[in-house]
Amino acid sequence: MKKLILFIAICVSLMSCTKEQLGFKCNCGKVLSDDVSTYSVVIRNNCSNNEKRFYLQPGDWMDAFVGSEYCITNVDRW
Repeated sequence: MKKLILFIAICVSLMSCTKEQLGFKCNCGKVLSDDVSTYSVVIRNNCSNNEKRFYLQPGDWMDAFVGSEYCITNVDRW
């Protein structure tokens, strides 16, 4: 019985945590697509699952591969 109560308490405490508290970076996400003509990428946010297009500098765009995780440093979340 004690194990059951402990298990329920742990589950409730984890459900009350935000994704940032659990270690997700809410300014990061998975690169879904890119466009070489505008040096832009579409990224799905790790926390909200929202998708947004970001316009990057050519050097930064070269490092944002489709399927990889990429962080945008000048925003907290989207």
